[in-house]
Amino acid sequence: MPLALLALAVGAFGIGTTEFVMMGLLPNVADDLHISIPSAGHLVSAYALGVVIGAPLLAALTARMPRRRVLVALMVLFVAGNAVSAAAPDYHLLMVARFVSGLPHGAFFGVGAVVATSLVAPERKARSVSLMFLGLTVANVIGVPVATLMGQQLGWRATFLAVSAIGLAAIAALLLLVPADHDHGETGGLRGELKALGSLPVWLALGTTVAGFGALFAAYSYVTPMLTGVAGFAAGSVTLLLGLFGVGATAGNLLGGRLADRSLRGTLFGGLISLGIVLALFPLLMHTGWSAAVAVALLGMAAFTTGSPLQLMVMEKASDAPSLASSANQAAFNLANAGGAWIGGLALAAGFGLTSPAVAGAALAGLGIGVAAVAYGVDRRRGGGPGRLVAMHPRPSNRVPSVIE
Repeated sequence: MPLALLALAVGAFGIGTTEFVMMGLLPNVADDLHISIPSAGHLVSAYALGVVIGAPLLAALTARMPRRRVLVALMVLFVAGNAVSAAAPDYHLLMVARFVSGLPHGAFFGVGAVVATSLVAPERKARSVSLMFLGLTVANVIGVPVATLMGQQLGWRATFLAVSAIGLAAIAALLLLVPADHDHGETGGLRGELKALGSLPVWLALGTTVAGFGALFAAYSYVTPMLTGVAGFAAGSVTLLLGLFGVGATAGNLLGGRLADRSLRGTLFGGLISLGIVLALFPLLMHTGWSAAVAVALLGMAAFTTGSPLQLMVMEKASDAPSLASSANQAAFNLANAGGAWIGGLALAAGFGLTSPAVAGAALAGLGIGVAAVAYGVDRRRGGGPGRLVAMHPRPSNRVPSVIE
């Protein structure tokens, strides 16, 4: 696999760290800025809003630019947002800085996925995307816990300075390892890109992402009260257990990439079905400590097995504008985060018990399977292929540095 994928993974690591670390630093930020914890929680929402707005907007505005230049520019914006976050003197400027930090998130993953697939042979496209996403899953295992500890010991501003340094390292890696602008992006203009994004198969693929990852976040958003209130773990043990989720997510991401290169649609259906089963069994698995720990790891594994297939499915259905569609899929991930948490909260507020968000998540996984089935039916009527990703761009002729395969 090309070393350029390492540069993309470094950027993904930094983005994943800054996205999730704020949740662990909310008390520190609230105390330092003299605001309530709920008000500090709006900083998480500001980042997510930046992702949803920035993903399709920046991808569309930069669609005709050389992609390496786009990736570097996005990381520059990322570094600036985190540096301003570290220096923000008050809550309002920090809110703006977190929004700016979120703007490049979706476009980076979207454009990065297109670059990753352009660097490898067609039969390794899903694996290349999974290796880029590896930075995101490893951030949950290593980046977020270390950054949280740094913020607690040295102050939350130190965390965002460290994330800015990761961003600078990513910029250097992109300039050194990604081939020099061999691919000049889509050339059909903004109208052509929006037309490609507006097709029914693309929207069905995006709908599968929203439902499938909504299933994950319906349960994961409330996994801490499940672990403490049902499984009986001490609050101090939750961080370690969430690390198991990250380990499962990393394994699932790598497994999904490998399997999707053999059968894109088969891996997608298998992952969604596995996710639904794990969530349906959550109420039973949460009643003993060892089975609850296994359930958390399996949740991450099942959910992230679908990550690469979903990303590639959207790119396949919008082959005339893969950067825009791929970035829109990242916005769909964040909508899934918000929508899944909201639906899980409704189940909890209705008094159905601490494990009820997982049951709601199982229902969302079933919805995702249904949407994916409709998409499959539409493809068959339109004469679509069997589910392997077609080559959207010719493989570049220039040699790039590679790691041992």
